[in-house]
Amino acid sequence: MMDRRAFLATLGALAAPLAAQAQPAAGVHRIGFVSATSPSPSNPQFDAFHQGLRELGYVEGKNVIVEARFAEGRLERLPALVAELIGLKVDVLLAGSPAGAVAAKKASTTVPIVFAGVGDPVASGIVASLARPGGNITGVAVGTGGPAFGGKWLELLKEALPGVSRVAVLANRSNPSNSPYLKGVEAAAQTLKVKLDVHDAGNATELDRALAAIGASGAQAIIVTTDPFLFSNRATLVQFAASKRLPAMYFFKLFADAGGLMSYGASLEESYRRAATYVDKILKGAKPADLPIEQPTRFELVINLKTAKALGITIPQSVLLRADQVIE
Repeated sequence: MMDRRAFLATLGALAAPLAAQAQPAAGVHRIGFVSATSPSPSNPQFDAFHQGLRELGYVEGKNVIVEARFAEGRLERLPALVAELIGLKVDVLLAGSPAGAVAAKKASTTVPIVFAGVGDPVASGIVASLARPGGNITGVAVGTGGPAFGGKWLELLKEALPGVSRVAVLANRSNPSNSPYLKGVEAAAQTLKVKLDVHDAGNATELDRALAAIGASGAQAIIVTTDPFLFSNRATLVQFAASKRLPAMYFFKLFADAGGLMSYGASLEESYRRAATYVDKILKGAKPADLPIEQPTRFELVINLKTAKALGITIPQSVLLRADQVIE
């Protein structure tokens, strides 16, 4: 019979390879990444985050391991995905979208959290202040203009299409951070004398219903407000607008890249790339509470002229001159 010391030694030898698989090697940082949207290739923000890490000298599998989880537009999945990542004992957790950041904040007061792709982190209740975020969370915002920012979508659409008098608005009212932007669109509509038809879409069933209603409403254009679910369905939204020959304004350049007519907003990819610098600082000893929220330095107006031509629309030269990018 094997004596107790020999048994324990054998057990330890068998457990060692398993422990090596469960934990990253010494000097290798483990980063959690939770996204409200879908995996690549439809997730350029994940690629941008990796790019940011590479620029800072991090190599996947060599000195960093990124554990990624994707909610695929279903925000109710985020708390479980965040809990799963925290259970892996990540060194830093990168949370995309307001819902992801809120879920992370509720899940832990000790794990350092960096957010990206968040419009207004103060209004969303993620941090108390941009200058002093406090606690264990900080990050990169993509738009802190509040209601006024939402109003710009309608203002720019009206400048490009002066004859438009009825606009459909697609929004996800179950997303609290969507509310200020929707209020901005509604305020701008009163000033510009534009009739709005607001359609709610927070899941696939609601989206199908909303698109059917928009198609039958007599709307002359569409505004798609910022939301992870709507972002995840950008191909569907762009195809719908094309099929109904409806000009549309979106909140990220990626919609215009996919064939949408216009977009106005900060760069989503830049937000995630810059978030890598926050992760780097934290891994080197900085505390999230001491890192002020980074705000976008500019907002991009992108116009897809190929789509305009397909719709038979002539964009005024005054609007084209204001565009940061014209897709031809």
